[in-house]
Amino acid sequence: MKKLTYIFPIYNESGNIDLLYKTIIKTIRPIQKKYNFEFIFINDGSKDNSLELLSELADKDERIFIIDFARNFGHQIAVTAGIDHATGDAIIIMDSDMQDPPSVSLELINKWEEGYDVAYAQRKSRKDTIFKKVTADMYYRFLHKVASIDIPRNTGDFRLIDRKIAEEMKKYSEHNRFLRGLISNIGFKQIGVSFDRDERHSGKTGYPLSKMIKFAADGIMGFSSAPLKLISGIGYFMSGISLLSIIYAVCVKLFTPHNVVDGWTFIVISIFFVGGMQLIMLGVLGSYIGRIYTEVQNRPLYAIKNIYNNKNKK
Repeated sequence: MKKLTYIFPIYNESGNIDLLYKTIIKTIRPIQKKYNFEFIFINDGSKDNSLELLSELADKDERIFIIDFARNFGHQIAVTAGIDHATGDAIIIMDSDMQDPPSVSLELINKWEEGYDVAYAQRKSRKDTIFKKVTADMYYRFLHKVASIDIPRNTGDFRLIDRKIAEEMKKYSEHNRFLRGLISNIGFKQIGVSFDRDERHSGKTGYPLSKMIKFAADGIMGFSSAPLKLISGIGYFMSGISLLSIIYAVCVKLFTPHNVVDGWTFIVISIFFVGGMQLIMLGVLGSYIGRIYTEVQNRPLYAIKNIYNNKNKK
């Protein structure tokens, strides 16, 4: 029998764990005679009682494995750890807040059985704030235009990947990870499955605005050099404006000297404008250099305090 591995990153999800487990068990009931199952929960430094609830489930279900991080390493790293430890022929990545309907995973499995190596869940609707809907749509449109590879729009990490994809993923050791981009970069046969994303059942999102901005930057800088090329474009644009300004100033001085007004307004505005543009461009360069610095350090992606199920405790 083939084995399917479900991966669930956990960060302060105590209000969702019980419902998530019950829903998953109910979802797989029609196919549990066809497959073996493995459920990997990665406790990403939760500050609530998520770990205790997971331990209780693991004591009852030997298919559950808990990877307990030494501290919070972030969602993308938690999913990476789950992929590293998964033993299934196919791996299903899902969030734990019930926004990803477990029933959709059956459709992903069907696509895998049809021969696809990656089946990604593609949102056709989402129950979020207007601000998040608009900004997310704008971001994915922009990413689609500037990325060096085709990253499907309106997708998250909710997807199924074949074992061969998981083995390829282990070759990617970068720290600022954008998994949906990495999986697109690997290639193989991929297909989307449309679904309606639900509301979060309980708790707060692990991606506040600050983390969302960083995550968005990881996606752009990890798969596009467009920001660097934009710097050159701005430089040429500013040089053009400066040249026109010089020509204008010379013409006024030569032909209508009586219209020349002494003062510092234009000079001050020019200095501040050019100075601001230079700082922005230095910030873009600094972001890329910071990523290089992180990779050169070559530190481990995560540290595991404990791996536990009801058969063993390491």
